[in-house]
Amino acid sequence: MALYSEGSRRVRIVILVAFSAMLLMSAVAMAQDQPVPKVDVFTGYQWLGPGATIPAPRSNPLRPLALKLPDIPQGAGAALTYNFDPHFGLEVDYGSNFNKFGVESTISAGPRLMFRSEGANFFVHTLVGYNRFSREGLNASNGVGAVLGGGIDLNVWKYLSLRIFEADYVVARHHFSDNAGPQFSDLRRPVFNGARLRTGLVWNFGFPPSTPPAASCSVQPSEVMVGEPVMATVNATGFNPKHALTYSWSTTGGKVTGKDTTAQIDTNGVAGGSYTVTAHVSDPKIKKNGEASCTANFTVKEPPKNPPTMSCTASPASVQVGGTSTITCDCKSPDNVSVNVSSWTASGGAVTGTGNAATLDTTGAQPGTVTVSATCTDARGLNTTSTAQVAVEAPPPPPAPPAQASKLSSCDYPNPAKPWRVDNTCKAVLDDVAQRLQHEPDAKMVIVGNADPKEKRKNLAAERAVNAKAYLSGGEAKQGIDASRIETRTGSGGTKTADFWVVPAGASFTEPDTTPVDESKVKPIPDHPAIKKPAKKAQ
Repeated sequence: MALYSEGSRRVRIVILVAFSAMLLMSAVAMAQDQPVPKVDVFTGYQWLGPGATIPAPRSNPLRPLALKLPDIPQGAGAALTYNFDPHFGLEVDYGSNFNKFGVESTISAGPRLMFRSEGANFFVHTLVGYNRFSREGLNASNGVGAVLGGGIDLNVWKYLSLRIFEADYVVARHHFSDNAGPQFSDLRRPVFNGARLRTGLVWNFGFPPSTPPAASCSVQPSEVMVGEPVMATVNATGFNPKHALTYSWSTTGGKVTGKDTTAQIDTNGVAGGSYTVTAHVSDPKIKKNGEASCTANFTVKEPPKNPPTMSCTASPASVQVGGTSTITCDCKSPDNVSVNVSSWTASGGAVTGTGNAATLDTTGAQPGTVTVSATCTDARGLNTTSTAQVAVEAPPPPPAPPAQASKLSSCDYPNPAKPWRVDNTCKAVLDDVAQRLQHEPDAKMVIVGNADPKEKRKNLAAERAVNAKAYLSGGEAKQGIDASRIETRTGSGGTKTADFWVVPAGASFTEPDTTPVDESKVKPIPDHPAIKKPAKKAQ
């Protein structure tokens, strides 16, 4: 029984080591991809360690009753697996080992889990099925068994792999009750705790149609103005996802700067038109059918060539001949191109200007409208013209001289007896004076009375002035001139006259050497004074 225990332990250690190594490698490779066949078939060599002690044949009573089965190196195995996806498949397995100690055969089925990488595939499986052991001198035993294990396949060719090794734990329960006595009851129902190793070829069938490498290109946006960038993108398919791809870009217009799957096209300086960007994708590890190219079209539009717009204004808009006006023009380009204002002209006068402002001098211009024109030109040579108008007015007539008092006429006083008396000649003169005052209701009258130094009568000059005023305001002619409009003064002319000065509205009487008359003291003398009748004596 010690032999049985030792063999079981050895099998377990072998299986554990094989599984640990396999699982470690599979953890690294489980995320890898490769073409997956629909069906794979294994055929190869199989070594088996049964790991069991069975009853010895009874034909020779001198032999031991128990027999520990040795390793059986002679054997072959085969397996067929249907793959549902890259990792999971359903496996049917057959194996057989044979030598002079016996023949052990298995037919099993169950799930298989495979982890695929570019160079190798790692798998584990759990199979349940039929286990048969036969030996000469013993009845053959059929039992239920299981196969637990895994292995590594080295990818040699798309359709062929080399199974480097497969290590499995093979367990089965048998019944040899007819070959052992009651004292060996534990030999009648032995448990096979075996190990098997395999190597061979794996044939792969049913690959999906291979997709040749391809690339598709796109640009965003597909239409740009000159100077705007274009972004290009390439999408590669059909390449080995594990390989690093090489990308190169070219374009028929502009400057392309590419980085892997994207590139930027600089369109500065490019003429308007349609252009093509090309992406070339290659796999450096594949010499044949390892590259693809694609193109995408984009359009470059030149900016619109709109002429500049300009408006001009004059300040002030109206001047007199000889005045000046400032002309200011506002010029802009709808296309944001630099502009310049020049070519100032005027239909009259003289205009001088720099930049967008000019000065119009109307000296020598005729009254009327003067038109000032300017031209605005952009950096591309496109231009536009705008005008401003200035109204030129004739200068006003020179202002009238300030109103002044003027001497209208004079009267003589020739009567030696009544030297103050306004005679008929003087009355005729005063009638003309009254007429003037009536026609100019805002004017005033200043009467300057004079006296000859030889005339010794006191206040004679003043009496001549107040008598003339009395005639104008209430004499025989009844002229009715308002007395407040008449001022009386005395002069130093030294003549027997009275001078009559008209003072228009707004003017002042400024004749020197005249003195106002105090009319409260000098009263007019009637031409025909009333004769006083003598008083009647009392009776």
